[in-house]
Amino acid sequence: MKLFSNTAKPLAVLCFSITTMMVTSAQAKQTLVFEATEKDMTPIIRDALDNVTDDEVKLVFKKGVYTFSPEYALSRYSAVTNHGNGMKKVVFPLSDFKSLEIEGNHSEFIFHGQTAPFQLYNNQQVKVSNLTIDWDIPFTFVAEILAVNKEKAYRDIKPWTGTHSWKLQDSKILFPNIDGFNYDYLGSTLAFEKEQKRVVHGGFDRHSKPTKVEDLGNGVLRLHEKLKHYPPVGSLTSSKGDRHSDRYAPAFQVKNSRNIVFDDVTVHHALGMGFLFERSENIKIVNSGVHLRDGAQRLISSTADATHFANCKGDILVENSRFENMLDDGTNVHGTYTIVDKVIDNKTVRVKFGHFEQMGFEFAAKGDDIWFVHQPNVGRAGVATVESVRVINEKYTDIRFTSALPSQLKVGDLLENKTWNPTFTMRGNVIRDHRARNIVIKTPLKIVIEDNHLSSMMSSILFRGETFFWFESGIVEDATIRNNVFEDFAYAGKEHAALYITPRLGKTFDQTQVFDKNIRFENNTIKTFGTRIVWADRVDGLLIQNNTIEQSIDKPVLHPNRPLFEFMHSNNVELKNNSYKGDYGFAVKADEHSKKTLKDDGSIAK
Repeated sequence: MKLFSNTAKPLAVLCFSITTMMVTSAQAKQTLVFEATEKDMTPIIRDALDNVTDDEVKLVFKKGVYTFSPEYALSRYSAVTNHGNGMKKVVFPLSDFKSLEIEGNHSEFIFHGQTAPFQLYNNQQVKVSNLTIDWDIPFTFVAEILAVNKEKAYRDIKPWTGTHSWKLQDSKILFPNIDGFNYDYLGSTLAFEKEQKRVVHGGFDRHSKPTKVEDLGNGVLRLHEKLKHYPPVGSLTSSKGDRHSDRYAPAFQVKNSRNIVFDDVTVHHALGMGFLFERSENIKIVNSGVHLRDGAQRLISSTADATHFANCKGDILVENSRFENMLDDGTNVHGTYTIVDKVIDNKTVRVKFGHFEQMGFEFAAKGDDIWFVHQPNVGRAGVATVESVRVINEKYTDIRFTSALPSQLKVGDLLENKTWNPTFTMRGNVIRDHRARNIVIKTPLKIVIEDNHLSSMMSSILFRGETFFWFESGIVEDATIRNNVFEDFAYAGKEHAALYITPRLGKTFDQTQVFDKNIRFENNTIKTFGTRIVWADRVDGLLIQNNTIEQSIDKPVLHPNRPLFEFMHSNNVELKNNSYKGDYGFAVKADEHSKKTLKDDGSIAK
């Protein structure tokens, strides 16, 4: 078999010829000053950090381009929620500081290979500013679709060369072909429009694993694979590998920290999420972003969510930022359900995690208040305070409480951490041209989503607490969604909506009980090709008012004869003073239960 090897060219790097690292101490804060060089900065950073003696430190990078490789990075086992646990090559392991500041002075950090750039653990105050993160070679495979033959089950493609790395070996495409690492098959694959670099209208996610790949010459490959949905000719497809390996690490992982600010920090590529926060408190991401470098021959920024907040508390603010071309959500805010595995005694319970990417997560600590959820009811029941925690392994944990367990607690019930829930504000952001949802959110505290420009292939805003699969907790109790522009959303092959409220519960739970409550959707401008606007299931208290809806996107209606608004198993829904310009089959659909308390002023005719 012919071996085709394509080695990508790294980004051009302009650096100073020498490295200078100055150390100063002022007001009990140690300051490290770095200057760019053509050398690998990883060992320089490691040596500098090994000599830090203060618990307050500032890292200052003179403006330039800094390159980092994993060869001399710290290798340590890391549990990274919603990613793959394992040995990670960490360039900036920054932990246990009273104060930590990183000033980039608008520098560029270029990483290479399987690298975990920043792990910020157990810090009391963190500020990162004026910094850009990128990779020399992205961990994706991008190809243009030249031809499709559904009858013979093949598609002809022309892979991108020059900026991406891959090889053809034993009738298989192996990528990214960096430092001996390759994904075994294409895996998650999605079609994008070539010019706008956004997911194609009516596109479907596909799990791609061709049975054979042929080299047709002139840079063209033929992939033999029967698909239910083939990508359109002329589109670009992006693949990111197998699901168990395609999330190595986020660009920034922040864990068990507080008082965190990211200001003017941009991630152009990441081997997972852009920004990940676990069990952290008081977080601001402002004037920042996860998006492609302007003019770059790239299609994908982060291979997972742009931002993600797991079991955080305090105030979270995401403001004036830009999130584009990710392969998952713009943001996801949630808690974690753990499953009762065994009741050990009247104060002690053994719990387990339900999803493989939750393993090793710190669910609870001494002093935390915990809710009990007793199947089949989905509501939060009693509360108890944690006395002690004993971790058995990554999956199982024993939790002892200061008071007796509820007498009805049994195997299969759920525990949810009450202490670790945040208020959340997302204001003035642009989120578009990416896979999945703009905003996924699950917290019982105050939520404000305002003045954003939102466009997503799936639902723009999704409320979905889950006692199934992801086990992401968070019954919403106070949410305001106002003054946003929704433009061209829900254009995936499957049905979605601008606002989609849809709990996903396991079979042992009541599928009709009210879940989320007190949601206001108001004063939004909605520009659509003709699709669902609000689709709500099991909500109590939903006000939809003063929204302007225009059917102004010239694209085919994907799911005709669907209502603009649909309500199921819901109470106290009100539609008031909304307007719609365009054609639609019918405005409102509600099941018999929802009709009993539904108020509709008829501003959009039935």
